[in-house]
Amino acid sequence: MKVKVLSRNPDQYFRETKNDIHKIPRNYDPALHPFEMQREYVRALNATKLERVFAKPFLGCFDGHSDVVSCLSKHPDQLSWLYSGAADGVVKHWNIPLRKCVRTVQAHEGYVRGMTFTEDSETLITIGDDKNIRFWSSKPPESSSEEDGDVLPKHSIITKYQLSSISHHAKKNQFATCGDACLLWEGERNEPINKFEWGADTMNCVRFNPSQCNVLGGCASDRSIVLYDIRGGSPIRKVVLSLRSNSICWNPMEPFVFVAANEDYNSYMFDMRRLKTPMNVFKDHVSAVIDVDFNPTGKEIVTGSYDKTIRIFEVDKGHSREVYHTKRMQRLTSVLWTMDSKYIISGSDEMNIRIWKAKAWEKLGTLKTRERNALNYNESLKEKFAHFPQIKRIARHRHVPRHVYHAKKELQTIRDSKKRKEDNRRQHTKRGSVPHVPERQKNIVTEQE
Repeated sequence: MKVKVLSRNPDQYFRETKNDIHKIPRNYDPALHPFEMQREYVRALNATKLERVFAKPFLGCFDGHSDVVSCLSKHPDQLSWLYSGAADGVVKHWNIPLRKCVRTVQAHEGYVRGMTFTEDSETLITIGDDKNIRFWSSKPPESSSEEDGDVLPKHSIITKYQLSSISHHAKKNQFATCGDACLLWEGERNEPINKFEWGADTMNCVRFNPSQCNVLGGCASDRSIVLYDIRGGSPIRKVVLSLRSNSICWNPMEPFVFVAANEDYNSYMFDMRRLKTPMNVFKDHVSAVIDVDFNPTGKEIVTGSYDKTIRIFEVDKGHSREVYHTKRMQRLTSVLWTMDSKYIISGSDEMNIRIWKAKAWEKLGTLKTRERNALNYNESLKEKFAHFPQIKRIARHRHVPRHVYHAKKELQTIRDSKKRKEDNRRQHTKRGSVPHVPERQKNIVTEQE
């Protein structure tokens, strides 16, 4: 004999707060909901408006430096550790959740130009204007007496070159420095094991590829971006832009892609296998882009500029989805994306380090189940109706400082004038004498192999 029994879970028909109120089951037949699209549009519009209401990205600042913050570095293994170097030679170790300085070290005389970690994350390597390479323990001090700047380096190398940037190999005990020359060092040896050159007299930035570990990229003073292979000891290829690049950053998820921050107010994303045309051009800044960093997911980048703003770009779009600024923040010197991809850290020349939310409207802390479901539902609605004019206008609108607003209008006038002049020349000259150049190739001078 077979007996069929109905089994119901009380969670399906009782509310979470008051158990005496029953949930009403919903019939999903579209014929019974003739105005469903209209209701969802209104909900999407309200969600977009609330997103802008709750957009408060600034979380706090780390105050303690007495000179310009020249560089920042995040620990590869510890999410809560941050290291900063200043123009007075001081290196500070910060605890991000507590917003507290754990250790202060007088590392160099003059500017601290760069910091990096060894492959085991045990040692911090710093370089400065005093032509010294110094090795420090990355662990916090065990006693309070070490916080007074009396910490001694584990090892020190005195070089005959001026140094401006440093990067460490992801798997080997090797690191590269650049300045008067691009040098490859091994361990704590006092002499470099290799020297790379290709036409430029100085280089201002060097970065190891985190995945293709033997590939090294650098920005040179002759407006070029050069790629080296340390196994062969020779350059691979080189691209020359119309203006100099200040920094480059490799995509952690696509090892052949990198982004260069340029002096012409734009950032360029390249595929290192084909440098003739950039994959994308990130616009919107109104002054030189100083630093750039990738999101750990590889889907977004953050840039810091001389125009006192931070912008966040999606890698497949040319304009920023977000712009961060404060009244007191001055010209940016460095930007970082934390390893959990939730926060952005910036250093500027008014001696402050600031921490921002990567999503300005995101609520921090623990979310209840119903709250999380409501947020996910609103995100789906905003994505579904993102192309509607009213929602698109509200989602894209941003207030920017007055000098940025007027500079942007002036730049747009200049671009329109150049385009109009080029069109007039093309109409009044022989066919083909004024060729049409794609926007992405206008600032690429040449590619060399």
